[in-house]
Amino acid sequence: MSIFVLENQDYIPLNNLLKASGLCSSGGLAKRLIDDGLVAVDGQPETRKRCKVRAGQVVSFDGQDIHIQQG
Repeated sequence: MSIFVLENQDYIPLNNLLKASGLCSSGGLAKRLIDDGLVAVDGQPETRKRCKVRAGQVVSFDGQDIHIQQG
């Protein structure tokens, strides 16, 4: 489990979160993984690349969970 803190923003797009958290080496890879349905938000597969991820949500990918918190 890891924690990602939103600083001075209400949300982060899903593809940006994967890159910013270090789970993907590039934005292009993040977009492909999301397109392939390999990323889940709150336990549900998410295929919208720019899905707004907000505080309180949990993003799962490759056996890892990222808990989103407000800074």
